Amino acid sequence: MTVHHEASPSGEDGKAAGVALGAHAAPPATLISVPAEPWLGPVRTAAEIDAATERLAAGTGPVAADAERASGYRYSQRAYLVQLRRAGVPTVLIDPIEVGELDAVQRALGGLEWVLHAASQDLPCLRELHLRPARLFDTELAGRLLGMERVSLVTMLETFCGVTLEKGHSAADWSTRPLPAEWLVYAALDVEFLLPLRDAVAARLERDGKTEWARQEFAAELAAPPNPARTDPWRRTSGIHMARSRRQLAGVRALWRARDELAAARDVAPGRILPDSAMVAAVRANPATAADLVRLPVFRGPRQRRHAARWFAALAHARSLPEAELPMPSGHGDGEGYPPTARWREREPDAAERLASIRATVAELSETYSVQSQNLLAGEIVRRLAWSPPPANPDEVAAAMAALGARPWQIELCAAPVSAALTRAAATGAPDMVPR
Repeated sequence: MTVHHEASPSGEDGKAAGVALGAHAAPPATLISVPAEPWLGPVRTAAEIDAATERLAAGTGPVAADAERASGYRYSQRAYLVQLRRAGVPTVLIDPIEVGELDAVQRALGGLEWVLHAASQDLPCLRELHLRPARLFDTELAGRLLGMERVSLVTMLETFCGVTLEKGHSAADWSTRPLPAEWLVYAALDVEFLLPLRDAVAARLERDGKTEWARQEFAAELAAPPNPARTDPWRRTSGIHMARSRRQLAGVRALWRARDELAAARDVAPGRILPDSAMVAAVRANPATAADLVRLPVFRGPRQRRHAARWFAALAHARSLPEAELPMPSGHGDGEGYPPTARWREREPDAAERLASIRATVAELSETYSVQSQNLLAGEIVRRLAWSPPPANPDEVAAAMAALGARPWQIELCAAPVSAALTRAAATGAPDMVPR
């Protein structure tokens, strides 16, 4: 196991800036290009994991954690590097591709509070490695509760800690082996200041009376089940609006599924297998033969020619479908029990009126309490309350919000105003639209 001793050019001043929080304005940010503290790794063997775990267990306080994936390069969302830090001991960088599941780390640290930035992005891949924090502090989510419009790690460190990190490898292919030394420096920096950031943000939450809000939100984020499979994910194909018929939509769907199957088998990001634009172009060109297909741009290249039979078979399958099996155009429902909101005014004007009224109310509350609207009341909850409204009284609205997953603090702030919004919408809607 390698111990890396990297000295920050800012020296002790840089470390002091890492824990400072200005009372009114952030101090001038100190650029940090290398970790001020030594770090271990990348850890690649079981013996090294045991030694690193002992070091981490000897630290104090919460665990700062981060994970690097290879989004845009790989099909999977697995972690290719895990960074862990505690006060008093070196940061540890773990190569989970070599080590595998991290049960020893979980046994030693799982009962502690874990500090992550944008935890919802990293928790799934950490769970794949058997890392399941008992408690969570999400610095990005906390920033949203504080009403910050920009909540990137760089912005929050500048605001709360007076430091700015030298970035540049966030979009790197972290499945690369061996990992370049400068990437490892970047990875160590990602957790270098998470713990002082946590303390500074927690102090601001306490000052603003939002500590309990954050506690509820962190618990909900930690307990959230995996995201359900998206309904008709092929409909997210970029440029799909250029498919002008149900038959062309079927072609996009068939190509998307053929590409997805190949991407999953090869663990390559689908866009690197075949760009969305090429799929839409092929559907619109409607090639009669595989030879016609490979005359199209993109399909002319050697990589696409190797898969020409696969792509043409998908198009041929779509052409052969009976009319009843063709997909409906977008706007005929999104699988969530209501149509896209852009069509509500035309199809369900009363629902559109309720939606506008609730959104205006939530926006006003967002300003009053200095919290991002989406975090005050999730857009999905707003849409469902507007589409299938409960009786317009606070108790009924509160019960409906709770059933849809709103937290107690959100219900306390929003139930009565949303009830009033439904009443106002009823008064301005169709004549038969009256509060129950």
